[in-house]
Amino acid sequence: MVKAIQTENAPAAIGPYSQAIQAGEFLYISGQIPVDPETGKIAEGIEKQTEQVMENLKAILREAETDFSQAVKFTIYLSSMEHFGSVNEVYGSYLIEPYPARATIEVSRLPKDVLVEIDCIAHIG
Repeated sequence: MVKAIQTENAPAAIGPYSQAIQAGEFLYISGQIPVDPETGKIAEGIEKQTEQVMENLKAILREAETDFSQAVKFTIYLSSMEHFGSVNEVYGSYLIEPYPARATIEVSRLPKDVLVEIDCIAHIG
């Protein structure tokens, strides 16, 4: 079974993709950028941007009736590895052990020129 997950508590998709797709017992969340779903504005600074991304991910997880404790894999995309420490601190504050698997990648550019984007795979059930 494949099912789209959609919530107004996270930014709407800006292209032909879903906020998340549930496939069996797994949830695949599209990359989230630091857009406030209420205002459409982008958070300022790397810490606030990371916090907004995590809040967007949390809203989608909640819509799928799960949470960060069920996350199995994250991919973090950074505009600069200079932000690694700051992102790690904010990101880590949302998680508990055992921590999920993760990859962190520096990219040349992100949508809307944000500093960070994060996607997530979580277990449901």
